[in-house]
Amino acid sequence: MFVKSLGTEGAELRPLEPWQAEEFFAHMERGREFIGQHIGFADAAKDLESARRLLQGYADKAAADTGRIFGIWLDDKLVGGVLLRVMDVPQGMAEVGCWLEPAATGRGLITRAARILIDWVIRARGMHRVEWRVSSKNAPSIAVARRLGMTKDGVLRSNHPYRGVRQDLEVWSVLAPEWES
Repeated sequence: MFVKSLGTEGAELRPLEPWQAEEFFAHMERGREFIGQHIGFADAAKDLESARRLLQGYADKAAADTGRIFGIWLDDKLVGGVLLRVMDVPQGMAEVGCWLEPAATGRGLITRAARILIDWVIRARGMHRVEWRVSSKNAPSIAVARRLGMTKDGVLRSNHPYRGVRQDLEVWSVLAPEWES
């Protein structure tokens, strides 16, 4: 296992694996209402077994080289994470996502963690395009995309229903040559 410092004392990025389902579920319970405003993990990890299945799904994606999930720990407490929701190596495209519980917001943890993940997927894995897909109503996540130097490609209007309401989805991206410069 690796641990990567996020540049703030006590903040670390680590792999998030099925054996950590209890910790992941406890984290979701603490932040469920806040996280669930825009992120489906809050609904997907509704109990310990579904939390374990969600993490196992990402373990399976890692084994198939189609995705990854990493937790953000602050003072040894899981407070959020970043993930490669989609990783299409043959096409050179990945989609990065994130979530954070309210007690950990405003510290730059997501920006630093996403920067590490994007750097890895571009430099080590050779991805050409990295996307950030976000609800148009999720201003903090849009701000992260901007801080990461991403370009807004457009809005997929009324793209999908979330909790019974159709959502507009913004697509942001960074290309490898832009990232490397």
